[in-house]
Amino acid sequence: MEVKEMAKNTGRGHRVGAVKSRSEFKRGTTWFKRDTGTGRILNGSPNQHKGVRNEK
Repeated sequence: MEVKEMAKNTGRGHRVGAVKSRSEFKRGTTWFKRDTGTGRILNGSPNQHKGVRNEK
């Protein structure tokens, strides 16, 4: 199993660096986080996820 380096939490409400292997998209009023390797939806939230890139 390969361990991937994730973004670092600063404790000040933001991250340093992007979260790798994740993207997010919006459906209606909900933001969904997706694993870019498998395409699987991981999480839904009314707010955007910090440090995760948006899909076009």
